This record gives sequence, C-alpha cells and structure tokens, in this order.
Amino acid sequence: MKDNENQRFSESLGNPKGFQRELITKSTSVDKILRLGVDCSRCGHCCRYGSGFLVPEDIPRIAKKFKLTKEELIKNCLEPVAKFNTTLHRPVTVKNGKKYGTCIFFNTQLGCTIHDVKPLHCKISSCNEYGEEISVWFHLNYFVNPNDPQSIREWKLYLDSGGKNIPGGTLQELVPNKEKLRKILSYEVLK
Repeated sequence: MKDNENQRFSESLGNPKGFQRELITKSTSVDKILRLGVDCSRCGHCCRYGSGFLVPEDIPRIAKKFKLTKEELIKNCLEPVAKFNTTLHRPVTVKNGKKYGTCIFFNTQLGCTIHDVKPLHCKISSCNEYGEEISVWFHLNYFVNPNDPQSIREWKLYLDSGGKNIPGGTLQELVPNKEKLRKILSYEVLK
C-alpha cells in the first residue's frame, strides 16, 4: 500500500493526520502480529469472559506442561469450536450460572496458569488499537480456508452481515479465480 493510501486508511480509522498506523493484512507475519498485540496488561478480562482458540502447535505445549497426552488434554480441558467450516479447540469455560464463562486455566489469585505456554490467540488478543484487526487476522489465517467452498461461503455471510475485514480478506483475494468463486457462491460442484 502506498504511503498516501496508508494515511487515508489510518485517518478512516480515526487516527490523526501524521500518525502512521501499522497496516495489518492477511499476510502480516506472526512476528509482527505478536509485536502489535504485546500491550496486554494481564488484567484477566479476556480470561474471565471466555478463552482463546488453540492452533495445532499450542496443544502439545500445554499438554506437556500438565504432563498429559494431547488426547487427555483435549478430552478433559478443551472444547471444539467450529467457525467458517473449520474446527479448532479452546479451553473449556466455567460458567457458574453466568452467560460467559471463565477460562479453565484462569485462577483469580494467580491469573493465567498457562502463561508460560500461552496459546497464540491469547498472546495476540489485545485491548489496544489493533485488537479488532488482529482478531480478523487470526480468523483469516486459522479459520477461513480458501480451498474449502463452505468456508468461503460462510466468510461471505460474515462479511455480508457487516463483519470486519482487513486487506487480503476479500472474497476476490481469497479466491482470485472469478469462475471458481462464482461456482462456490452458487453452490456448483467444483472439479
């Protein structure tokens, strides 16, 4: 993106002229996302009202911490969550009669009990100015599968209902072949 386009994008997000806001796209590196999401104050708010999604490499690290097999961790501590026709796991939440539950790994006195093996999603989730874009980045890179027609159709429904997006997340960017995208969206069989 050119500097003047980046400035217009920055201003459209309510940033003052001259403030150079970092642009997050679908192809932004994990290292940059980790850097932009680092402003966590460890207040526990996220942990008290849900839990983060685990990417595949998170599961063995957490299992090792508790001296469990991956299967034992999944069975006893995690729950599957399906979004955009992709299933990931997240720590079970303890609801205690509340609408939102507390992450099973959160302790009110100690905070996050898996902080040393914190899942990627928890590491990047932030209340800072990049939080919403980082969340979209995570969904685009870990839930939305450009090779799965149903995933693309569900992403379209999300976008059509007003869901946030970032550069690299348009349907045309995810499925650049116009004919293939047309077939996906009209539920035609792909060959």
